[in-house]
Amino acid sequence: MVELKTESEIQGMRAAGRVVADALTAARDHARVGVSLRELDAVAARTIADAGAEPLFLNYRPNWAPTPFPGVICTSVNDAVVHGIPSDYRLRDGDLVSIDGGAKLKGWCGDSAVSFVVGAADPADEALVAAADEALRLGIEAARVGNRLGDIGAAIGRYVRRSGFGLLADHGGHGIGRVMHESPDVPNEARAGKGMRLRPGLVLAIEPMLIADGTDDYRHDADGWTLRTVSGARAAHSEHTVAITDNGPVVLTARH
Repeated sequence: MVELKTESEIQGMRAAGRVVADALTAARDHARVGVSLRELDAVAARTIADAGAEPLFLNYRPNWAPTPFPGVICTSVNDAVVHGIPSDYRLRDGDLVSIDGGAKLKGWCGDSAVSFVVGAADPADEALVAAADEALRLGIEAARVGNRLGDIGAAIGRYVRRSGFGLLADHGGHGIGRVMHESPDVPNEARAGKGMRLRPGLVLAIEPMLIADGTDDYRHDADGWTLRTVSGARAAHSEHTVAITDNGPVVLTARH
């Protein structure tokens, strides 16, 4: 069932989104060569707690997961696309890092992700991160009243394929509100004009996940959570929680 939010409910989600934005910003600011992924998780956890919110990811266990997720954020490095578990791994010069985080505040959820390079960046990695951000921007631009879900996927997919990158198979965005994952599913590749019509009050997490070498396949790590590219190519993930309104899309997890 698709739940449409009222203006006041969207304002509640905006407050949750600010917490997520602050947590991701704090973790990114702390990321540097020699810092462990577990330290980034602790920074995000403190930021969320200080805001009076609760982490969405910690102990989350969907039906496919072998164990509850043990972190506050997902930390995916280099060929890890998504769902990386924060560990004692210490960041190295040139690592490409994707951080995905969520929080709930007063009953409302926010979800967002950012990718960046630690230390000296390979231009190819910078291009991949920029492409993920641009794909997200295009997806958000298509999230307008009267368009359809397929228009979001078409905007993302066309750009990504023309740029020579891959899209993580079987994964996309989702509705969000009182829980992290609500209907509908939001494709990262689709036909324009297809799917559910977008209406005011619909709130979506839009999240392109790009693979550098144009492949789409992935494999699971032994932890049952981390998804890595089969080819070993690097990946980047960019995500925002977006409200569809009569005045256009509104990003509820914008980082300043």
